[in-house]
Amino acid sequence: MMAEAKIVFEGYTSIDANGRSCSTVTLVRDEEIAMIIDPGTLPDQKVLIDALKNEGLSIDDINIVGLTHSHMDHFRNIGMFPKAKVIDYWGWWINDFWKKSDGNISENISIIKTPGHTKDSITFLVKTERGKVAICGDVLWKNDLLHKDPFAEDLKELDKSRKKVLEIADYIIPGHGKMFKT
Repeated sequence: MMAEAKIVFEGYTSIDANGRSCSTVTLVRDEEIAMIIDPGTLPDQKVLIDALKNEGLSIDDINIVGLTHSHMDHFRNIGMFPKAKVIDYWGWWINDFWKKSDGNISENISIIKTPGHTKDSITFLVKTERGKVAICGDVLWKNDLLHKDPFAEDLKELDKSRKKVLEIADYIIPGHGKMFKT
């Protein structure tokens, strides 16, 4: 059985939304895993609660929260999931306990380091029935491959990371937009 990756809230950027910014929030399911990636800033947390309800889930059903990088518009609502383990660039966080990650979450879900936007950027790779989905945070903001990232820490590293993600993935869930085919 393959995993599923589904956008439950389509993000937007301050450049396009008059100063407002929220990441795209993605639900990933794989056997016993119910994971939210980048729980964002959201206009209201009820938006995410209702989106999960539409998927037959509650806040308490989410057992992993994934963070693509440490910008507020991607992680502010992490506290909505107090029972969940968290995985980020540095590894696993289980309450106040930290341990290094080997990059594998399950047989169908893994992470790779994709620096450039930030030094701590990672991409989640999800094997689905449709192909491999890369949930890449702000490695790509939206389906605009020529976008110059004004917040990038290292443009050369970002270019390498973008090429890497585009080579690996069949589909991209960007940091602030709809999923698109590579």
